[in-house]
Amino acid sequence: MKEFKTPAVVPADPGVNASQLLVDRVAKDPDGVLFALPEADGGWRDLTTREFHAEVVALAKGLMEAGIEAGDKVGFMCKTRYEWTLVDFGLWFAGAVMVPIYETSSPSQVQYTLEDSGAVALIVETADHFRRFDEIAGDVPHVSNVWQMHLGHLDKLATSGSSISDKDLEKRRSSARGSDLATLIYTSGSTGQPKGCMLTHSNFVELIRNSAVAMKEVVGPGSTSLLFITTAHIFARFISVMAIHTGTRIGHQADTSQLLPSLGSFQPTFLLAVPRVFEKVYNSAEQKAEAGGKGKIFRLAADTAIEYSQALDTGVVPLALKLRFRAFDALVYSKLKKAMGGNVAYAVSGSAPLSTRLGHFYRTLGIKILEGYGLTETTAPATENLVTKFKIGTCGPPLPGVAIRTDDDGEVQVKGINVFDGYWNNKKATEAAFTKDGWFRTGDIGSIDDDGYLTITGRKKEIIVTAGGKNVAPNYLEDPIRANPLVGQVVVVGDNKPFVAALVTLDSEMLSTWLANNGVKEQLTLEQACEHQDVRAEVQRAIDGANSRVSRAESVRKFVILPTEFTEGSGHLTPKMSIKRAEILRDFDVEIAKLYSDAPETQGISLNS
Repeated sequence: MKEFKTPAVVPADPGVNASQLLVDRVAKDPDGVLFALPEADGGWRDLTTREFHAEVVALAKGLMEAGIEAGDKVGFMCKTRYEWTLVDFGLWFAGAVMVPIYETSSPSQVQYTLEDSGAVALIVETADHFRRFDEIAGDVPHVSNVWQMHLGHLDKLATSGSSISDKDLEKRRSSARGSDLATLIYTSGSTGQPKGCMLTHSNFVELIRNSAVAMKEVVGPGSTSLLFITTAHIFARFISVMAIHTGTRIGHQADTSQLLPSLGSFQPTFLLAVPRVFEKVYNSAEQKAEAGGKGKIFRLAADTAIEYSQALDTGVVPLALKLRFRAFDALVYSKLKKAMGGNVAYAVSGSAPLSTRLGHFYRTLGIKILEGYGLTETTAPATENLVTKFKIGTCGPPLPGVAIRTDDDGEVQVKGINVFDGYWNNKKATEAAFTKDGWFRTGDIGSIDDDGYLTITGRKKEIIVTAGGKNVAPNYLEDPIRANPLVGQVVVVGDNKPFVAALVTLDSEMLSTWLANNGVKEQLTLEQACEHQDVRAEVQRAIDGANSRVSRAESVRKFVILPTEFTEGSGHLTPKMSIKRAEILRDFDVEIAKLYSDAPETQGISLNS
C-alpha cells in the first residue's frame, strides 16, 4: 500500500456555504469581469461581478416568492451556457439544492432523477426538454413548478420577487452550513443504475479555495476560458464555480461545430476538455495538412515537437533540434495555436488518460495540458498536474487537502476535503464505497510514484481475464487505437474468451477527408467504408500499433468494424464521451459471438512474441 497527502493551504471554514464565494468576490472586485455573453454578430458582451450578483439576487428572490424553501431540490436541464452558474448561485442564495439533468437524458432518465431526488421543481432550457418532461409529468406529481427558459420564465422569476426583502434573502442565503447538501449529481450510469452523489457546500468551498492557490497561474483575474463540455458534469461545474472565486472570465459555446470560430473571437488563456477533444484537434490538423499536400511536413513537425518536449525533460536540447523546432514553429506550431485562439497557455484535461505523445506535442506548442484525475464523488479533481509540478503521462499529485493511496490490488482510494457525503437514498452503495477507515474506493487501478504523482492504468471492474488467465486492461489497448483519425470508438472484449478482440467504429466526421487523402475517390457510406480494404488496413495499422505495446497474450487478435457510431443518443456514450461498456457488450453480443466463431485469427496479430 502506498499513500501520499498534500496538506491544505487554506484553513477550513465549516460555517460558510458556497454562496459565500460570490459574496467575497463582490466585496473584493465588484467591477471585475466574470462572464462574456455571446452576441449575434459573433462578439462577446462582458458581465461584471456586480451585475452577476444583481442577477443572482433577483433570481433567488423570485425562487423564494415562488415557494422554493431551504433544502428544496430543483432539477435543471440545460446545455452549456451562462445560466448554469446563474441558476447554481440563485438556488444557493435561496438555500436550495440543484439537481443537474443531462440535456440528452431520455424521458425515463428524467423521471428517475426527479423521482429519486424528490425534486419539487424543474427548470428546462428548450421546448424539447419540456416535451421530455411532459411525457412523464403524471409520474412525478411532487414537481409542482416547471420553468421554461425559452419562454422567458427565468426573466419573469427575476422580476417577481420584489416582496422578498434583502434581510429575508440574507437569512436564507446564510442558512446552509458547510456540511449541508450543495448539489445532488447523478452518475452517468456507465456502470449500472445512476446513483445520486451528495456533494456538500464544504466540498466546493474548501476544494476551490485550496485549488485556486495551487492553480494560481491558470485561474484568476486576467485568465479566461471558453467552456464547451457539458456543465451538467462536475468537471465543468467545478471550474465554473471556481471562476467566481478567482475572478476568471468565462464564456460558453455548446455548439462544437462553432468551437474554432468562438475560440478565435474569445481568445481564452486556458481550456477545459477531455482527451478526445485534443485527439480530434490534432487529427483534424493532420488530415487538413494531408489534403493540402503537406502531410509529410506536419508529421515531421509533430515528431520534432515531441522530441523537443522530451529533451526539455532531460534539461538538454541539442542545437540542431532547437533549429529544427524554430523552423517548424513558423510553419506549423504557431498556426495551430492561432486556430485555438492564440492565447491558450494551459489546458486542464480529465475523465480519461491523455496519451504522452499528445502531451508532449501540445507542450511544444506552448500549451501545457495539466492532466488530472477525479470523479463526481470527489467533486471533480483529486489530483492535478500543476504548472510548477508537472509530469507528462501522469495525473499529477493530490491537490491541497487531499490524500490518495493504493491498496494491495492497486485500487486508488481518496480521502480529504473533496470526498462526497455518500449516495442519496442508497446506504448499501455508500457503505460499499468506503473502506473501514473512511477512504473512498474509486474503482480505478493505478500507481503512485515517489513524488506522489498518480498514474491510472485501468478500471477495476473492466479488467478482462482471458480463458488463459491473462489480465488485460482494456484502456491500455483502446487509447492508442482511438487516437487514429479514422477511429471513432473502440471497445476491447475477451473476458473468459480464448483471446482479445475489439469492436471498432469509424469517425464519420473524419471519414470523407481521410478517404480523399488516401486516394479513395468514390463517396462511401458508413456501411461501405466498414468493408473497404483501405479502411480495414488502416484500422489494422492502428491495432498493430497498440499490440506493439503488449505481449501476444494481451494483443487484439481479431476485430470488427461496426456500421454505426457510439453516441449519447444511442445509449453507448456518457455525456463526457466515456463508453458505456456494459451496454455495448449487451447490444453487440451477436457481433462479439462472431469474433469467437471458428474463423481463423487473421487480424491484429501482435508485433511481440
